Amino acid sequence: MKKYNSKSLSKSIITLIIIVLTQFLVGYVFAQNGTIRGTIYEEGSGEPLFGVSVLVRETSTGAITDFDGKFEVQVAPGTYTLQISYLSYTTVELTAVTVTAGEVTVLDDILMAEEASELETVTIAASAIRTTESALMSVKRNAANLMDGISASTFRKIGDGDAASAVKRVTGVSIEGGKYVYVRGLGDRYTKTVLNGVDVPGLDPDRNTIQMDIFPTNVIDNIIVSKSFTAELPADFTGGVVDIETKDFPEEKVARIGISGGYNPSMHFNSNYLKYDGGKTDWLGIDDGTRAIPTGGRTDIPQYGDVVGNPNSPLGQEYQSILGGFNKTLGGYRTSSPMDFGLSLSLGNQLVRPKVTWGYNVALTYKNDTEFYQDAEFNLYAKPRESSDLELEPLERQRGDYGVNNVLVGGLAGIAMKTDNSKYKLNLMHLQNGESKAGEFDFVNTNLGANFEAKQYNLEYSQRSLTSVLLNGAHYLNGRDWEINWKVAPTVSTIQDPDIRFTRFRLPNNTISTEVGLPTRIWRSLEEYNLNGKLDVTRNLNLFQRDSKLKFGGNYVIKYRDFNIQSFQFATGNTQFTGDPNAILNTENLFSAENRNGVRYNADFIPINPNEYQSILTNIAGYGSLEASPSDRLKAIMGLRVEKYNQYYTGTNQTGTIVFDLVEMLDDFDFFPSVNLIYNLKQNQNLRFSASRTIARPSFKELSYAEILDPITGRTFVGGLYPETTNGGSEVLWDGNLTPTRINNFDLRWEAFQERGQMLSVSAFYKTFDKPIEMVQFLSDPGAFQPRNVGNGTVAGLEFEFRKELSFIAPALEKFSWNTNVTVTQSQIKMSESEFRSRSLTAREGEEVKDTRDMAGQAPYIINTGLSFLDFNSGIEAGLFYNVQGSTLNYVGFGNRTDTYTVPFHSLNFNVNKSFGADERIQTSLGVSNILNDKRQQVFRSFGAQDQLFTNLAPGTRISFSFAYSF
Repeated sequence: MKKYNSKSLSKSIITLIIIVLTQFLVGYVFAQNGTIRGTIYEEGSGEPLFGVSVLVRETSTGAITDFDGKFEVQVAPGTYTLQISYLSYTTVELTAVTVTAGEVTVLDDILMAEEASELETVTIAASAIRTTESALMSVKRNAANLMDGISASTFRKIGDGDAASAVKRVTGVSIEGGKYVYVRGLGDRYTKTVLNGVDVPGLDPDRNTIQMDIFPTNVIDNIIVSKSFTAELPADFTGGVVDIETKDFPEEKVARIGISGGYNPSMHFNSNYLKYDGGKTDWLGIDDGTRAIPTGGRTDIPQYGDVVGNPNSPLGQEYQSILGGFNKTLGGYRTSSPMDFGLSLSLGNQLVRPKVTWGYNVALTYKNDTEFYQDAEFNLYAKPRESSDLELEPLERQRGDYGVNNVLVGGLAGIAMKTDNSKYKLNLMHLQNGESKAGEFDFVNTNLGANFEAKQYNLEYSQRSLTSVLLNGAHYLNGRDWEINWKVAPTVSTIQDPDIRFTRFRLPNNTISTEVGLPTRIWRSLEEYNLNGKLDVTRNLNLFQRDSKLKFGGNYVIKYRDFNIQSFQFATGNTQFTGDPNAILNTENLFSAENRNGVRYNADFIPINPNEYQSILTNIAGYGSLEASPSDRLKAIMGLRVEKYNQYYTGTNQTGTIVFDLVEMLDDFDFFPSVNLIYNLKQNQNLRFSASRTIARPSFKELSYAEILDPITGRTFVGGLYPETTNGGSEVLWDGNLTPTRINNFDLRWEAFQERGQMLSVSAFYKTFDKPIEMVQFLSDPGAFQPRNVGNGTVAGLEFEFRKELSFIAPALEKFSWNTNVTVTQSQIKMSESEFRSRSLTAREGEEVKDTRDMAGQAPYIINTGLSFLDFNSGIEAGLFYNVQGSTLNYVGFGNRTDTYTVPFHSLNFNVNKSFGADERIQTSLGVSNILNDKRQQVFRSFGAQDQLFTNLAPGTRISFSFAYSF
């Protein structure tokens, strides 16, 4: 048997070597010639044209476009004219197509219009089509729903290095924290990000939006933002769905290596930077076990009460062994901070063979960023007891410094295969993220009659990973009459927060007590498994003697989450301290037979752990839609989606009186209709109307009893299942019954498209929300916040966008363009009876309490405007961009806890990109962000009172640079 396996292995290796050598020989032959590759679209619809004839006049050779509208021709080096023809379409001639030996000439966005005259021919110079975004504009003009987007051709022009940098140029889009996308000012709950049309969780599975800065633009084909609902989209969005479409067949062979960096004068090379020493693999975003829990995660460990009477017993020895196993470092140290840096590598190519075309993409990303916030503030304020006192009074004030080191390692690999009638794609993605924090704060407490000052020390580490696989197949039958598209995507997400450490000394005597807060150690873990399957079928047919489409399909999603928190508090007995946090766990201070009143641990998760839960959800969906044109100018798209959604929970409440074992928490069966009407006013003008019904559901974390503390800010998330009462339990403030939000959406838009990507649009939208979920302040626990259904709400808004070259002012300004999009909204929530009552009871003198307020998370306005310069011939692109978002309610007040609002952050950024060298192989960029040096602030706001700081962070001004070389 061993001999047979050895021979088989030898044969396999020889066969593989022959195949590889054959590929190289074929590649060598082709390298003597050059390659022309292009994509042809229908100008009216923006869809690829199948079966178009492409003829090289000088050689009488050519090709036929495939179902993606793509073609390839191999010719000797030289300059050529292409004749592109198709039945019933105007013939296109492309002149001055230059071909170089061994290289690829890429012709993007070739548009063909239905012919007005049989003899008409349109002649275009090849260089003229390289700077357009025509295909995406055609798609946008003829799309079934309201959409915006940005394409690969624009990435090449403006030099954006990642998706987060690129997508912020889309109308109505804002970027939070440089990573996450918000659409139309709505927060994360109402914006969804998908990858290649499939729902993929990000590094934080509780968010709807995936981290955008992990995707290099050279592996992205398009980023499409859908702002109105159609039946094939997931129903759980309202603001928009952002779809990142990766390339399956790169236009040309590319190997690109890049280096980037960033310098912030207030954060980098600062000798006051705070950090602590972690493990040897922190630089890879992975803890090496340095922060491992000394109990191994067991729940049968001895407690102090079990051993205090007999410390030398086997149980007592085990207790002391665990106690001595805790890492003794509880405070950071001051040192100099490094600057940001990053590395990237990407490879891609397509290999054309007689019966099959192969394509591959590989991208590797490494980022190591350092932040240092000085004089950061995290405060709690409340209304005074007397209604005549208007000014807010402090409950807790925290001010100090903290340093953050964030490492992101990302890998994306894709391989695709295309035959005459089918296309298959396999994508693999892995992300690894590690974030270390060290903080030192001055703390002042004036809450609940406890008045003291303290020194606070925080150490944290969070490790996150995401592994995702996407297998996708597309099949075309009878040309493009039938299209069948299927996708399967398993995903694994993990979060490990090993050994979060919190220490606080009461001043001036450096004492530790329950009143000031005992030293705390926390281990958190999350594992989530996600399987997504999707099937879409399209039938192209003829109705009303015009092209129409019938679509139908289904979707199945199953998710499982296992979540656990194990936390320990350390009573210090009669131990005396000097204020050094790293001395608390010295061996001489620990509990022992000789020191029975020494420092000891108490396991908070024994015997009841409400922070351990398992959740499962399933979502089975089906849809059907019809796209038809009853008249030459009117297109109608009508659809219906059905979703059967179930969510189950295993866990217990804080007292152990309620125990759920795979109990069904949500059983939701609903219909989501949609209507989209498009009226063609003129050739390049549309009037659109859409109406739809969508939904927003609570997350796993929200539909739980978990209490999750952020020790640095001192704020606690309380799961939505936990009820809250007051007045001895006689008045219910929240019943613990968290339900989905149902939304009705109405949109009206006028849009006009001009040449070279110029456009003008005006939109109006109106949304109604049934029982929206918002974060509400927990009355009985200052600094705690809980998701709750509140009263019904509405949002009305206007959107305005234009992109205009400035040549209309003077011909000399033709390389300058002005882009502006503005979103203005008016939101309103009808308060619940308990919220209105609580606000009325705590009203200030002279205050008129209305039964309506702003909607949490909804910005009243967003302004994006920018002045750009682009000279394609010199390879220079520069821009000055301004963004601001209006003051937004983020935490809803209750009782004497008043509302918190964001303060507008005025973001002014400049960037310049330069491409140079042979074939523009070298790309450089320089950027300056937050030129105005604005601060990110949130404030408490109350009638007649001065705003008081809830959060105050100074991000400073950052100078960034990048260098990339393609070979």
